[in-house]
Amino acid sequence: MLEITSVNNEKIKDTVKLQQKKYRNEKGLFLLEGHKPIFEAYGSKINILNVYTTKKNLEKFDFIKDRIVIVNDAVLEKLSTTASVCEAVAVAQQRLTSIEEIKNKKRLVLIENIKDAGNLGTLLRSAAAFNIDAVILSGETIDLYNPKVVRSAVGALFKIPVINADLNEAKKVFNSHNFIATVVNHKDVVNPETIDYTKPFVIMLGSEADGLTQNAIEMSDIKTTIPIQKNTESLNLSVAGAIMFYITTKKTV
Repeated sequence: MLEITSVNNEKIKDTVKLQQKKYRNEKGLFLLEGHKPIFEAYGSKINILNVYTTKKNLEKFDFIKDRIVIVNDAVLEKLSTTASVCEAVAVAQQRLTSIEEIKNKKRLVLIENIKDAGNLGTLLRSAAAFNIDAVILSGETIDLYNPKVVRSAVGALFKIPVINADLNEAKKVFNSHNFIATVVNHKDVVNPETIDYTKPFVIMLGSEADGLTQNAIEMSDIKTTIPIQKNTESLNLSVAGAIMFYITTKKTV
């Protein structure tokens, strides 16, 4: 079993680079931090190349002991992106899905220009929980394999197909779907509980700061918003998304 005790080791330096999107894209790799994400990835047949952990945590990773690299606390801290160092950091191969692979899916979500890692991770968890078939990331949405997104998704990243595609491509491929724009204060909005979700759909969610782009709104077939009290603030994006996903399971018309 390989052991590394220097933060200047080349293997460690290369792994640290994966904290940056540029290097993740170049190598097709990403980082997993902590026992649960690593265990979930392993169970989902994600190709894990290395698991860096300390001797005191070896038993926790017995399920993948053939890929363990023993490190000390200083090296593990160097590899970690969290304030409190976790039990292990793993390097895994990104799972790449094409739009062709999901073209027959019926229950879709399109996420546009979301920058907050926590919101994206939570939306992925909710999508998996409420039986969404696939998620499309569009525009300037944060990198799916950003370490904060991976942590906040808590394994959902491996349970649902996620692709990158622009709006026009998505509209072309899913031309038989209802594109449902979630908007606020629009004259044509309908209550989300009145929509027929038995028909194929694409729910579109925009950034919390700016909402959907005008292009997304104009290409939509249906516009909807969740009714809330007039004297309250708008809902957090990930909360609104979870409510919308739940409503689709009721299939009300």
